[in-house]
Amino acid sequence: MTAFSGFPVAALDFYEDLEADNSKSWWTAHKAVYDESVHAPMAALLAELEPDFGQAKLFRPYRDVRFAKDKSPYKTHQGGFCAVGPALGYYVQLDARGLFVAGGFYQADPDRVGRFRAAVDSDLRGGQLETITRDLEAAKFEIGGDRLKTTPRGYSVEHPRIELLRHKSLTASRLYASPKWLDTRRTATEVRKAWESLRPLVEWATDVVGAPA
Repeated sequence: MTAFSGFPVAALDFYEDLEADNSKSWWTAHKAVYDESVHAPMAALLAELEPDFGQAKLFRPYRDVRFAKDKSPYKTHQGGFCAVGPALGYYVQLDARGLFVAGGFYQADPDRVGRFRAAVDSDLRGGQLETITRDLEAAKFEIGGDRLKTTPRGYSVEHPRIELLRHKSLTASRLYASPKWLDTRRTATEVRKAWESLRPLVEWATDVVGAPA
């Protein structure tokens, strides 16, 4: 595998065109662009980050359309994920907009949600998470995840961390819209820096919901 040197501009153009014509004929005609400008650089980027963040998965470009109303056969983005627990870890994505990074846990069963809320309810653990999310927002990350619109059963609407308690999953993400450095090695530096900023959130979530009870 060659060393990572950035994502060429052709990668963004590839996804912009794919959004306009998501067909097998178009994909077949342009697959060489995907292989050279998207797949190979993303694989090289993940390999470079792996020693610090763990083994990475490079997602397939094909959509599972068996139960989907949208039968478009191809994903309009390329994602990579370093898992540190069930549905928990670090994520990077390339699409027509640019580069997207995220971290946290994106899915949880009722037992894990219960453990998450018990930790948020704790002054110690909950206070830690408040500080982590506040610092991430100050660093221009967006806090997201599935949330209840109502108050979780067993908790008061007056709880000091009620907004965090409403979460059923918790992520932080940041979009770098067509950054000038995307086609340079600086991309690896920026993703590494972003994942390091996300590490406190990922480690907090790993301690709380990282494994089955």
